Amino acid sequence: MFTGIVEERGEVIAVVDLADAARVTIAGPLVTSDAKQGDSIAVNGVCLTVVDLADGSFTADVMRETLQRSSLDKVATGDHVNLERAAAVGQRFGGHIVQGHVDGTGELISREPSEHWELVKVSLPGGLARYVVEKGSITVDGVSLTVVAVGADWFSVSLIPETLRATTLGVRKPGDKVNLEVDVIAKYVERLAIPHLGSTGRGTEEENTGE
Repeated sequence: MFTGIVEERGEVIAVVDLADAARVTIAGPLVTSDAKQGDSIAVNGVCLTVVDLADGSFTADVMRETLQRSSLDKVATGDHVNLERAAAVGQRFGGHIVQGHVDGTGELISREPSEHWELVKVSLPGGLARYVVEKGSITVDGVSLTVVAVGADWFSVSLIPETLRATTLGVRKPGDKVNLEVDVIAKYVERLAIPHLGSTGRGTEEENTGE
């Protein structure tokens, strides 16, 4: 589990294409300072397992499912990525509950800078729109953010100077793909409620039970 509070901007130093997977090596002196093989590190919001450690860097295998669901399919040597170690028991929970399980990708639509913050608008896949609410939480490339506004196929967030400085969101451009993870609590509530919504006309009995 993660909090969406990015600890470090790492740099991709090697990518090995394995046909239906990839092996990625990332330099991150802070997140590897106490890491062990088998530990979890979030890379742009994607939970990856450390398979090797060396000189302030770690290597992780990225499976086909992850490549299909996230922007890691485009990662290349020299790219910068947001890094976060798994939350430790007893620490302050600065962001929100983040699993590192990317739900889909969006596209950065626009940036509106101001003197002390920046408003960023991101496209929202149709299957995720129902989980996003104004003033709710969403994770963008591993960064825990509060939703400012939401439309049928977009949402916006405000980025403070610290977020712009410490994460890759400061350099993302319109057209760039970003990883999205919605609030897991909303998904659980929906799953639990669906069997009891048959009488409201929302879907057939088979659709509501998943059969």
